Amino acid sequence: MFGVPVAQAATGVRAVWTDGRRVERVAYAIGAALFASGLFHLLVFAVDGGPWEGPVSWRKAVTFGLSFGLTLTSIAWVTSYVPLGARARNVILGVFTADCVAEVGMITLQAWRRRPSHFNMETPLDTAISRGLAAGGVILIVTLVMFTIASFRAAPGTARSMTIAVRVGFVALMFALLSGAVMIARGVALVQTGHQQAAYHVAGALKPAHAVTMHAILVLPALAWLLTYTRLPEDRRVRVVVLASSAYAVAAVAVIAVSAIRFAAA
Repeated sequence: MFGVPVAQAATGVRAVWTDGRRVERVAYAIGAALFASGLFHLLVFAVDGGPWEGPVSWRKAVTFGLSFGLTLTSIAWVTSYVPLGARARNVILGVFTADCVAEVGMITLQAWRRRPSHFNMETPLDTAISRGLAAGGVILIVTLVMFTIASFRAAPGTARSMTIAVRVGFVALMFALLSGAVMIARGVALVQTGHQQAAYHVAGALKPAHAVTMHAILVLPALAWLLTYTRLPEDRRVRVVVLASSAYAVAAVAVIAVSAIRFAAA
């Protein structure tokens, strides 16, 4: 009953590209390039070595490339189900795409310079990059909030199961943005009081909460999409999506609680 025909699903994946709007296809291509950048820097780490943890390592170039590549591709696909005018979609998704490139680019530049990317005010260039990353974070928040608001509009022609998955995914993403903003705010405050190393330690406490809430925007809509290739009627698909969303929410709350305790104690 829950089996997914592989051939039909593969055809559906191809249709995502062929039927996508131009701005979405551009975002898919750039997302794939960012993901490839993350894989490339994983190879660089394997060859060059060095620490994996800490503010100066290849880890950031790897994780930011992979995460932003996956997130950009996810957002481009998921927002195809969000009711938006053509101009608004082009502008918001275009700005989001450019910002993802800028964020990964600055992180990668600092990795090659062997300099910390965040909370680093040691030189004029380091300061410019650190502030650029913070400004990029604000742009990410603004564009994603706009997509979240739009996702709660009526979407004729979109299955209710997909609508629920998209809305829950965006709500979870808001928590990811909130945790990211808290990390940056606390880190900047510590740096300004002369505690740069403490900034990296404290900000890291919220990383699990940030990660688990970020990727619901892919996991839940992907589930809703896969269910369309089963024989389940829409009312059953809705129940499955609601159940999966509830389970994801419980897991996210648990991770957020543990991260908050660690953050308060740091």
